[in-house]
Amino acid sequence: MNLPYALGAPDVHGLLRSQAEDFVVDEMLGFVPDGRGEHVWLAVRKKGENTAWVAKQLSRLAGCSERDVGYSGLKDRHAITTQWFSLPAPRRAVNWVELGQKTAAEIIVITRHGRKLRRGTHRGNRFLLKVRRLEGDLSGLNARLEQIARLGVPNWFAEQRFGHDGGNLDAVRAWFAGGKAPQRGQQGMLLSTARSELFNAILARRIKDGTWLQPLQGEPLMLDGRHSFFIAEPGDAALAERLTSGDVHTSGALWGKEGSQAQGECAELELAVIAADILLAEGLVREGLEAARRPLRVIPQDMHWHVDERNCVLSVGFVLPAGSYATAVMREIVSVTE
Repeated sequence: MNLPYALGAPDVHGLLRSQAEDFVVDEMLGFVPDGRGEHVWLAVRKKGENTAWVAKQLSRLAGCSERDVGYSGLKDRHAITTQWFSLPAPRRAVNWVELGQKTAAEIIVITRHGRKLRRGTHRGNRFLLKVRRLEGDLSGLNARLEQIARLGVPNWFAEQRFGHDGGNLDAVRAWFAGGKAPQRGQQGMLLSTARSELFNAILARRIKDGTWLQPLQGEPLMLDGRHSFFIAEPGDAALAERLTSGDVHTSGALWGKEGSQAQGECAELELAVIAADILLAEGLVREGLEAARRPLRVIPQDMHWHVDERNCVLSVGFVLPAGSYATAVMREIVSVTE
């Protein structure tokens, strides 16, 4: 993906995910299962396994359909990740230890809850990452990290959203150009891919224009941690401080039937960007998607780091809200090879 850098190309290069232990992700639900109800909830720590595969093994153990297994989000395979799964309470005894005999996964918490775990339920993810074999000028690395911790990074949809070698994007373009519609189970993923591509194009334009942190006239501004937005009144004296503090964020369109939902200068910019890829925009409208907004930036929370210059290793940890990508943060810090 040929995306611009908000802080300029990094001066440091390194190796990410040279081993699974270098990419650790812990899912944060944002609430505690109540311990009772018709659904078993399992916190699973896995290594080298994708989410769907673990869900399949859980369904076999419990004797239920794969459709009955719930999880909030897909987690990286080449990593050590902890995430929650739910399934209807089995009517027979289940030896959950068998999961570890079939996969590189272990159940670390078993509890109950009244509802199935739905997609997008979790509040965020905590990351602990290591970049090894650092090369380049390390003198400015701490200052760069401090700036990212204070002001954030572009809230890109990362490469994994678009499939291996961009295969999902190729598939949705072929579909919208009149090709055969994909199976229903794949349509949602491809529609999300199309919206992600258009959002990234809008964000790239705003970075190149130098306005990704500066609201345009008529721009919908998003409250931190909320899906709602408002259009600021001209002359709002408090707006600059709210943007600097991270209380509100500039935003970009997630395209749908209602268009950009912006006004004035912001709407004109977004419509100009969308016009360059009208196939995707018209396809999303035709499929009936509701328009939404996404913040143009994400500010990592609880960010901490250590630069081990002797062993050429950067260790960095942070928390991101659900839907934001650790790789979007890391690309602004170092140029990595995975």
